[in-house]
Amino acid sequence: MPPTLTRSNPVYPGYFADPAVFRASSGMYYAYGTGHGPESDGRQFPILRSSDLASWEYVGGALPPLAPENGVSFTAYWAPECVEKDGKFYLYYSAATGGLDETHRLRVAQADHPEGPFRDLGRIALPGEFADAFCIDAHPFRDPKSGRWFLFFATDFFTDRVGTGIAVVPLNDDMRSTDGQCRIVLRASADWHIYERNRHHYGRSWTAWHTIEGPFVWHHEGFYYCFYSGGNWQTHTYGVSYGVADNPLGPYTDDWSQHGPAVLRGIEGRVLGPGHNSIATAPDGKTDVIIYHAWDKDRTARRMFVDELIWEEETPTGPHRPRCQGPTPGAMG
Repeated sequence: MPPTLTRSNPVYPGYFADPAVFRASSGMYYAYGTGHGPESDGRQFPILRSSDLASWEYVGGALPPLAPENGVSFTAYWAPECVEKDGKFYLYYSAATGGLDETHRLRVAQADHPEGPFRDLGRIALPGEFADAFCIDAHPFRDPKSGRWFLFFATDFFTDRVGTGIAVVPLNDDMRSTDGQCRIVLRASADWHIYERNRHHYGRSWTAWHTIEGPFVWHHEGFYYCFYSGGNWQTHTYGVSYGVADNPLGPYTDDWSQHGPAVLRGIEGRVLGPGHNSIATAPDGKTDVIIYHAWDKDRTARRMFVDELIWEEETPTGPHRPRCQGPTPGAMG
């Protein structure tokens, strides 16, 4: 990895939450993020581009604002992620109406170029109990073994450790309709996953509301790693951990996260809330990097960080342990 990659953290000075990076067939890297309101061009979701993952150039906004739905305006746009298929680019995201976070639903938009503008194709119709449920953090994943596409997302559960967890559903070739039932991928399993105690939500109080969110799946040495962020995104206890499976649909195990995030943690008083990551391979074709957002110590903005992702070997045939040595010193200014 180029040494400038870590020394330049954060790699972009502007507000850029939930950074999702992918490498287009052109070889250029693109990052899509949750902005602090609309961009100067009136569109949602800032786009950055880079040839080396270290230096990033602002492109503009990705998505023109949505027209009101049933007379109600859209008031929040979260966590975009773009993929390329057959020369088209698909942007997955969630949007909410009426100023109510619980109205977030998954949507997809399409463009002929990764820099947009993207044209909204509508809501993704999820099956069963998820059909009209709160859903955020859409993550499209192509299985390199089968070539099939899957959509991972975060949604709320009301049994056991109540709160937000992760599910998955297969996608059809049209990239907008689903094929089969949703499966649960990961649920909260530890106290560090607690977002807030005695939280008032959905019209009632919960003794403890848990959160694991921001799924991103990466295939490595025959295993599927579902990275996630857990806890409260506003604090230093928020961080990144993962579950692992030998199939995109699971089952996923996460036995190493009982005492805190296994991949990336904040540093109290210096770097807060590192998480909602994506992963990309550097131009050398060998080095994997983890891209994530984090607050500065004064919590003025969430900015984009890039650090090396290290795969530690546990056994010759078993899954490796992904680790990040960040936030790097450059990220702590």
